[in-house]
Amino acid sequence: MTELARRHRLTAVVLVEPSFDIDECRRAMEAYCHEVVLVPNPHSHSGLAKRLLQLRSMTSTRSFERLIVSVPAFQYALDGVLRAKVFDIVHLEFSFLGHCELRQAPSGCRPPALVVASHNIDYDLARQYARAGGPVRRLYAGTNWRKLRREELSTYDDADGVSLCSENDQKRLNGEVAGIRSLVIPNAADVEYYRPSSTEASPDGRTVVFFGLLSYFPNVDAVTHFVRDIWPRIAEVNPQARLKIIGAQAPSSILALSQHNIEVTGFVPDLRPHLASATAVVVPLRFGGGTRLKIVEAMSMGAAIVSTSLGAEGIEAVPGRDLLIEDEPAAFAQAVNNLLAEPALVARLGQSARQLAVERYAWSGAAKSLEKFYREILSDRSEASTQVAGALASP
Repeated sequence: MTELARRHRLTAVVLVEPSFDIDECRRAMEAYCHEVVLVPNPHSHSGLAKRLLQLRSMTSTRSFERLIVSVPAFQYALDGVLRAKVFDIVHLEFSFLGHCELRQAPSGCRPPALVVASHNIDYDLARQYARAGGPVRRLYAGTNWRKLRREELSTYDDADGVSLCSENDQKRLNGEVAGIRSLVIPNAADVEYYRPSSTEASPDGRTVVFFGLLSYFPNVDAVTHFVRDIWPRIAEVNPQARLKIIGAQAPSSILALSQHNIEVTGFVPDLRPHLASATAVVVPLRFGGGTRLKIVEAMSMGAAIVSTSLGAEGIEAVPGRDLLIEDEPAAFAQAVNNLLAEPALVARLGQSARQLAVERYAWSGAAKSLEKFYREILSDRSEASTQVAGALASP
């Protein structure tokens, strides 16, 4: 959005989680949006309220993801914005709001084209959850992913175009929705903001960092797996090593992992000093889709990364050159121990990762790809309208 705003006028209509400061959000977004409309979401994403909504979804024809964003005030806000002025594109971030009436325009004007940004094939991610955890989670996820699949595919099918984060997701979608127009635009980072700095601390030879939203199940599973199955092997070889777990909304199970050499920081306002001092950034993901923003941000900072194959899926990185890939706990631990013991390896991986991020995963490149996608869709719509008008005018 920041990049697109350099050349276009953006209006944002956003559902805001209860824990967010709406005024602060508005002030931040007005730096790059012409108009900002924020609607409080009365549904909580955590705690008892979330569990009750999940329980309700078990007896509903709608998925939990659909229920948590079903807010009449949001549609009312959309109606006001879309009927007041003509837009070229409605860009829907995530498919969950696909039930909203988005193709609206002032009376007598053509409705906008609809482009959906898919961060993951979400029903496939939910289907992965059905194979994990205890019987209650498996029962819930096994019921929910099928409803989510129906909703998600319907949203994609209605769109003029869908952008995805990885070629694997694009292949999955092409196999599900015939004739869909899609483009892969990988997750990108602000490579000017996330960049190595001579004024920040350098890798200290002992700190290992995991970062990500800690209310997100794949991250919770990754951290739990790392602490249980991998970290003891690292600490045995490197007793001075310390693990720093960074992220907002950590559940009690993650907070309980804190001990003398493991720190759970919670949310931090600036990731950069933490990444700069890290000798290794770990991405031990076992579930997921799309591409991992945490990897491209860490690459931008010139960090040395150890990831599972799934964690690095969709990233055009060469193992051994740009990052290290290991899937088995013992091999993953050994890769981290190698970084703790070899500053030269840390530096080499970091330099290569930074170069790849700048060349392939910068915001500017992603925005240009998306802008080109918009123009192609609008051009085809214009051609189709001309053909229809010509057909109607023919004798």
